[in-house]
Amino acid sequence: MNMRKIATITLWLAFVAACILVISLTRFTADMSAFMPRDPTPTQKIMVDQLRDGVVSRLILVGVEGAPAPVLAQLSKNMAATLRASPELAAVNNGEQAGMEKDFELLRGNRYLLSDAVTPGRFSEEGLRDSLDNYLNLLGTPMSGMVQQILPIDPSGELIHLLEQLQGQARPAMQDDVWFSGDGTRAMLLAHTRGAGNDIDAQERATLAIRSAFDAARQTIPEAANAQVRMTGPGVFSVQSRATIRDDALRLSIIATLLIASMLLLLYRSPRVLALGLFPVATGVLAGVAAVSLGFGSVHGITLGFGITLIGEGVDYGIYLFTQIERNGTPQATLQRIWPTMRLGVLTSICGFSAMLFSGFTGLAQLGLFSITGLVVALGTTRWVLPHLLPQDFYVHTPARLGGVLMALVHRAPRARIVLFALVALSAIYLAVQRDTLWNDSLSSMSPIPKESLQLDEQLRRDMGAPDVRYMVVLQAGDEETALQLGEEVAGIMRTLVVKELLQGFDVPPLPSRRTQLARQAVLPGELELRRNFTQALHGMPFKASVFAPFPQEIAAAKQQPLLDRAALSGTALGLKLDTFLTQREGGWSLMLPLRGVQDAQAIERAIRHSSEAQFVLLDMKQESEQMLRDYRHEAATNALLGALAIVALLFVSLRSPRRVLEVSLPLAAAVIAVTAVLVLTGHNLSIFHLIGLLLVVAVGSNYTLFFDRPCSSAQDRERTVTSLLFANTSTVLGFGLLSFSQSPVLNAIGFTVAVGAVLSLIFSAILIVRNDG
Repeated sequence: MNMRKIATITLWLAFVAACILVISLTRFTADMSAFMPRDPTPTQKIMVDQLRDGVVSRLILVGVEGAPAPVLAQLSKNMAATLRASPELAAVNNGEQAGMEKDFELLRGNRYLLSDAVTPGRFSEEGLRDSLDNYLNLLGTPMSGMVQQILPIDPSGELIHLLEQLQGQARPAMQDDVWFSGDGTRAMLLAHTRGAGNDIDAQERATLAIRSAFDAARQTIPEAANAQVRMTGPGVFSVQSRATIRDDALRLSIIATLLIASMLLLLYRSPRVLALGLFPVATGVLAGVAAVSLGFGSVHGITLGFGITLIGEGVDYGIYLFTQIERNGTPQATLQRIWPTMRLGVLTSICGFSAMLFSGFTGLAQLGLFSITGLVVALGTTRWVLPHLLPQDFYVHTPARLGGVLMALVHRAPRARIVLFALVALSAIYLAVQRDTLWNDSLSSMSPIPKESLQLDEQLRRDMGAPDVRYMVVLQAGDEETALQLGEEVAGIMRTLVVKELLQGFDVPPLPSRRTQLARQAVLPGELELRRNFTQALHGMPFKASVFAPFPQEIAAAKQQPLLDRAALSGTALGLKLDTFLTQREGGWSLMLPLRGVQDAQAIERAIRHSSEAQFVLLDMKQESEQMLRDYRHEAATNALLGALAIVALLFVSLRSPRRVLEVSLPLAAAVIAVTAVLVLTGHNLSIFHLIGLLLVVAVGSNYTLFFDRPCSSAQDRERTVTSLLFANTSTVLGFGLLSFSQSPVLNAIGFTVAVGAVLSLIFSAILIVRNDG
């Protein structure tokens, strides 16, 4: 016996050590795309890719406020100068020309290849005269200095045209040579991170670099003592989410452990037994995290937060064992008596958690694997390890008055059946009436970002003039050149739609196709034609012809210069823009054309299909995300139904009595209906995570119904069973209930649902189940 005890404890310790080793090598993430589908449709895949590393996922909007405008402008300039040398940022723009020298030289040297204004009419007498008139107007503006520099080499105005295009239609106001908000209270900067949007470590380093640059800039300007820096963007949200989830998991785990430990210390009156009671759940948590790491390659922060629930439910097994050991009894004899019920309870929980394991969401599948592994290991530790660790003659002295009160309530409980049936019926009717407004399929239902941060994001985007990239045309092609040509074809269609006011504007990649570059070179005039047209255009203009001596040589050189490719744009802001717009995907290339101010998406889609044979998708990020969540809610409902059917089938096989199965199932069904009604009445819009929570109500509540249904050998046995259920329910409610205080909507939804459901399952079990005591 001693050898068996030593072998069991040694194997357990080795298993715990192996789990700790796996966890020490584990990568932890907070990427909310884990709660996107694992096997998305082609359109959903485009959307998920955009959320992970798309056009805007690398952008950080920065606002500096809290000081006079000249001070803010200087802070902006100092910050930008520091950040342009930061390895964490690929580009920083604050409206200054400084830092854009490489881009300016690229535009200047390749203006005739890049400008979409290069047409035969551009170099006619009329076209050149119009360009010179435009220069005359610009000479009286703040751009006068730059105009005087480029006028001799570019009288056709290509560089001015390109700069105006880059600025776009919506741009921040300028003050003291940098960007400002419209009201002049906030200096604006736009940072482009070098790391991918879903690389949260890289995003965190970028935000720290911005904050450090602000602190350094503020220290050099005495008037900036009260200035503040505000940041927003997908990367900032990811960093905030990870911190929120990490802090929630740590804080709530500590609180849950302290509360449950205090309750168990009161019950067991022995620190040693308390520690032993926590062994199963601690082992289960370690095993769950290790299993997720091995199964998925990383562990999401929400999975760790969900570990709090395992503290609440996993500790139940120790409670069942400890509180039901009879005086002068042994743990082995107790387990022999209650093991079938505990085993069946865990099997029903596995059926419930399997709905998450087989979910199309990686995040939910992690929660499912974590929970199933944790519960099985916690039960195994209780069954085979704890009996060897308990002191001899162990017995829990439950308060006598508590047992008497509980049994009195249990005996009176069936009197409430009519009231219960009436409440459940009313709840079902209410839910049926409200069925069209029950569900929330918005992505915001998963976001842990507080409303204040979302409001700041909206405000900074408005100040920056940044568009809400809800719509984009996504083109598919077999190679890069074909993708660029298709983009140019669709861009021509979009320009006509802008004129028709179907949208306000759109963005295109900064690299023309080779075909277009060759066409632009072909329309550049010869020297004789150019000189004739330009001489006529200068007639009556206040310019000296000698000023423009370099112009013919510039045109001649442009006709012979090499064509641009992706490598030519490398290391510039234009190259970064190209990398976000044009990407190589599995099986080909994708080109994104973000749209602004869409008024009629369906009309835009019809126009493209009518005028082009391009393979494209008009992606509506909002509609697609909501449809995706609706699809997966339906999948979750199907999985939940299958899980419930599996639980019922398991009960039939184990109990072998339709009447007993009905008695065990009725409290669970009533609890699900009642909890759903409580959720709706308390202002919750149901999400897929509430649906998962309802299934967990069945999984957790089945433990209570099974113990109520288990025949007891005596009144004392029944009293110990009911007492153990009360403490087990309390620990479960503490574990799940604390999740309802989490800032993560995923954990909040599951925690509140299961906490309320666990209480109602216990109460309804006492009301509805007929006890078969010996």
